[in-house]
Amino acid sequence: MMPNGNHVKPLITYGFLFAGAWNVIGLLFFSRFFTNRLLASIDPAVFSWLGQVAIVLWGLAYWSVARSYQYVPWLLVVFFVEKMIYGCTWLAWLIAKGKTLPKIASESFLTAAFYSIYGAGDLIFGFFFGWLALRVMRT
Repeated sequence: MMPNGNHVKPLITYGFLFAGAWNVIGLLFFSRFFTNRLLASIDPAVFSWLGQVAIVLWGLAYWSVARSYQYVPWLLVVFFVEKMIYGCTWLAWLIAKGKTLPKIASESFLTAAFYSIYGAGDLIFGFFFGWLALRVMRT
């Protein structure tokens, strides 16, 4: 039986809104509205112009189900997997190239700050989506 849409928990909805803001507002800020060439040059596989657009689209997807998430449990699993990929990619980058952050900061503090934190939010929101997928599937 599907849960009634009128019983959507406000805190869960805020979680989706914050996850979307992390992607949309965060990416647009740190990329300086897609003009930060250094951001893309450091990790072009993840942050090319197209990759940045995709990140914004993911954020819009989170916003689109903020009040109807209980009807799309498998989409929540997709969100979980997507966030874990970005979070683990960030951890791997930090391990391999984190020592370059001071040099990056000397060129652009904003870019160094981005590479220092982006994956932490992805991991947090990934666990949120994973927890919520399990919760919704149980009901």
